[in-house]
Amino acid sequence: MKTILKYRIFQTALPVLLCIASATAQDIHFSQFFETPLLRNPSLAGIFKGDVRAQMVYRSQWNNITDAYRTGSFNVEFKKPIGRGDDFLTIGGQILYDRAGTIALTSTHLLPVLNYQKSLSTDRNMYLSLGFMGGLVQRRIDQSKMTTNSQYNGMEYDPNLNNGENFSKTSYSYLDASVGMSFNTQIGENENNNIYVGLAYHHFNKSNKVSFYGNIDLEMKPKWVGSAGLRMNVSEESYFTIYGDYSKQDTYQETVAGFLYSYRLGDPEDPRYVLHIGSMLRLKDALIPVAKLDIGHLALSFSYDVNTSQLRNASYGRGGFEVALGYQNFNNKDNSTREAVRCPKF
Repeated sequence: MKTILKYRIFQTALPVLLCIASATAQDIHFSQFFETPLLRNPSLAGIFKGDVRAQMVYRSQWNNITDAYRTGSFNVEFKKPIGRGDDFLTIGGQILYDRAGTIALTSTHLLPVLNYQKSLSTDRNMYLSLGFMGGLVQRRIDQSKMTTNSQYNGMEYDPNLNNGENFSKTSYSYLDASVGMSFNTQIGENENNNIYVGLAYHHFNKSNKVSFYGNIDLEMKPKWVGSAGLRMNVSEESYFTIYGDYSKQDTYQETVAGFLYSYRLGDPEDPRYVLHIGSMLRLKDALIPVAKLDIGHLALSFSYDVNTSQLRNASYGRGGFEVALGYQNFNNKDNSTREAVRCPKF
């Protein structure tokens, strides 16, 4: 009975502790971080071949430890030429949803984004981008589902006892803002060989409305994110892509990087299918095999975290499963980038 009780308390306590520590700990993140470019850096918006891009990612984590952490991301971007030169403006937005634990600790993010891409060359694709993202974040819990050790009467769990928690509110909202810059350019004469580097500063407004206890001394800690990517052709049919991110938020640091090897099936100039196989590595945490298939303008990808941290003893090496769906295309209107001589892409 004590073992069962401890497990029930752990189920509730884990998300509560993470919630209390959210002002100083890590943000929501995905193993397929390359499918959530706006979360990495708002200046990565619009760096793709096409006029519109939409991406969805769903993550389920820690099913065998507690009620699963379920996280969803949806972002959309619209890119169009600006002025008489080769500059572009991208507008879009990021929606995030995260739900964890028996008390249903839930976070919802609504974040519009704006990015301006300035051409630096008339001879090749070379761009400097400045992006801003900001909006509303709302968090809530279901206190009626909370169980704590204060409800253990020495013999058994008693739901009639007070849980000992004195929340001033069960939901709160705050404004969040991020800014970033990135540089991307083609390598050599092949416009399909590209590289980008970027640096983003998240939560620069340092909101202090991030506590269920109403503690104004707590504030959202800013986060720095450095990002990079490299894409190079191997042959007419194949190419490889390398991705990497380094994040630092207060004392928390994360490094994740990896590669995808891609093979075009059919006409190399206009393939109907592209198969991607590779792996990411989150340093000191997880190895992440990835498989992705492009079908025309759609892309479907899967990944699974194989836990390598000290938590693997409790999780039996299991981490998080992710599935992503993406769409990318031209709008076929007069202001389309399809016929543009120069265009930011990766």
